[in-house]
Amino acid sequence: MKKIRVLVVDDSATMRGLIMSTLAASPDIEVIGEAENPLVAREVIKQLDPDVITLDIEMPQMNGLDFLEKIMRLRPMPVIVVSTLTRRGAEATIRALELGAVDCIEKPRQGNENSFAELALRVRMAARAQVRPLTRHSTTPRPELGPEADNGQLIAIGASTGGVEALMTILRSFPANCPATVIVQHMPAGFTDSLAARLDRQCQPAVRIATHGATLSRGVIYLAPGGESHLEVSGRSHFTCRLRPGPRVNGHCPSVDVLFKSVAAAARSKAVGVILTGMGSDGAVGLLDIRQSGGFTLAQDESSSVIYGMPRAAVQMGAVHVTAPLNKLSTEILKAKVKTAV
Repeated sequence: MKKIRVLVVDDSATMRGLIMSTLAASPDIEVIGEAENPLVAREVIKQLDPDVITLDIEMPQMNGLDFLEKIMRLRPMPVIVVSTLTRRGAEATIRALELGAVDCIEKPRQGNENSFAELALRVRMAARAQVRPLTRHSTTPRPELGPEADNGQLIAIGASTGGVEALMTILRSFPANCPATVIVQHMPAGFTDSLAARLDRQCQPAVRIATHGATLSRGVIYLAPGGESHLEVSGRSHFTCRLRPGPRVNGHCPSVDVLFKSVAAAARSKAVGVILTGMGSDGAVGLLDIRQSGGFTLAQDESSSVIYGMPRAAVQMGAVHVTAPLNKLSTEILKAKVKTAV
């Protein structure tokens, strides 16, 4: 069996040692090199051509984000960001994911000493990612929707690996008065606040972290907080957020399936369900519920997905009305809103 070849880049020798010892426990993974800064890493990449890079983004000599941007433009490859859970670290991590890093993981700290428990799994997922050269996306602001479009529609989106870049692309094209939108993005707890803040700065609608009991409003996008609670939607003509503590579903909390199932029950024919790039099958069953309840469902296509796992599972289950590439999804989502109003 061919091993996954990993390069570890971090300015801390202690952290490099911890990452390498963690990965050494997996027989299918081989650490082929280490680098204390991007300048050394650049030479190691040229010599050894790793399958996956783990990258600290707060390093001397060259900013990790600058280094990542160069990688994604000139020699794109799967990168996992290994970050501290400080405000600065979390914001930089979200920017890294936007630039094309396929995943992120928190460095161990007091209270989360086992954060590397899934590191090997993340490396395996990253090795399967479809990474493309970084390009500048020009987004034309979308004009506001007319009053005839205000029919109480509810958009629900689920995403995992590669989802930050996908969400940025889609939501930047949403008009300021878009239908109320709820999102579950799989990512470590603590990074979702920074994701919501960056989306809020980049998009015309307001982007907020969902809170228990919040009434869903047109022109606002609600992002599920990471942690121990699932995000659900309740109500009929007026929808509200509900945060419900519970075990992981499909390995995740919050879970896309949990959100989609609640949206299917609450919004029925007013629901538009969207499943984006990601490993596994979380969201497929819930998307089928949305379709069977009279809602409209969409999936990101294989060619534009970093990992075509979640969309594939939904398509194979017969849960999807329309499959579209990432650059056309926002248009299809808003068209679906009109279609289901008829």
